[in-house]
Amino acid sequence: MSHELDGDRAFLDSIIKVADEIARPHADSVDRDARFPSESLAALRAERALSAGIGSELGGGGVSLSAIARACFELGRRCGSTAMVFAMHHIQVATISRHAADSPWLEQYLAAVAADQRLVASVTTELGTGGDMGRSIAPLTTAGDGTSCTFEKQAPVISYGAQADDLFVTLRRSPDAEQNDQVVAVVQNGQFTLEQTGTWDPLGMRGTCSPGFVVRGQIVPEQALSAPFAQIMAESMHPITHILWSHLWLGIATDAFDRARAFVRAATKGKSDDAPPPVAVRLSHLMSELSLLRAAVDSGLAEFVEASAQPGREQLLTMTSTLRFNNLKIATSEQAPRVCQGAMGVCGIMGFKNDSPFSVGRHLRDTMSASLMIANERIHQTNASLLLIAKDV
Repeated sequence: MSHELDGDRAFLDSIIKVADEIARPHADSVDRDARFPSESLAALRAERALSAGIGSELGGGGVSLSAIARACFELGRRCGSTAMVFAMHHIQVATISRHAADSPWLEQYLAAVAADQRLVASVTTELGTGGDMGRSIAPLTTAGDGTSCTFEKQAPVISYGAQADDLFVTLRRSPDAEQNDQVVAVVQNGQFTLEQTGTWDPLGMRGTCSPGFVVRGQIVPEQALSAPFAQIMAESMHPITHILWSHLWLGIATDAFDRARAFVRAATKGKSDDAPPPVAVRLSHLMSELSLLRAAVDSGLAEFVEASAQPGREQLLTMTSTLRFNNLKIATSEQAPRVCQGAMGVCGIMGFKNDSPFSVGRHLRDTMSASLMIANERIHQTNASLLLIAKDV
């Protein structure tokens, strides 16, 4: 346990260094130019941060998911786009790691990620599914001799697709399978082509570089995870996604609060009035909002860690767990922009101006994307169905 804690601490020290020295200074230009945060990713690769969650026996850092989540928070405080790229990469890597048992190919792949610091992108959305990750239209087609599989998938967005080394792709199991009978395939560089179908000039999260693509690939059968998709989703993809996303949103909101506090301190410096000014009182109200967000994020992570430690991870397979992490996503994606908007209210015009040291415009725009990433309304629809049949909530 002590060795694990030491590894987590060393990893987080390296993340904070990258965040302070690289991510923060480039955050505004990444946002302004809607460009990939290449400097930050190069620094993260140099620190071997892209394989931090892979087991040490495969060449990774062997750090805990709690440390990965904290890294998302620290990066989010400096650059939301860098944090989102980092989080999405680790969602894929953690999912593969948690379901690689008895697969020599997947273990060799994870070792390659560690050795080469390969960046993995997610191809889990598809035109025609309405944003439902539980369905796929594009099938995985196996050749007659069973030695290879091909696919073609139309993805409306692929975050950092053009910059990724490898892809994590959800597909229909076969051409005659139902849309909800899915597999997850790991597709390596050189096994796929990308045909860009859209542009990327969004309101926020501009550095994630997420246009649409048609993805065509050819793999061998061993590159598809053998575990049932429902198990992969319930045990890993679903909760880890919402945990890491919520941490980076908390990081963005925390920096917005810090800027508001710095503004209040500057505005009240040298004043000797006994009663705090109205702007300081508004800051206190804002701290309460931030505390609610932090509590939701912390409890979600703690519950996932506890459930993952149970034999068979049975708790994660329940409807109660699905509802829990759905609600984590909804709550944090709605609370984070409220905190950022509140920070702008505290700072006034200085928070509204992009060239001000108290600017929170980028923070507000980045967190406004949170409710759209797996749309909250779709999650509410899922929750409504589960609430009718779940015994416990």
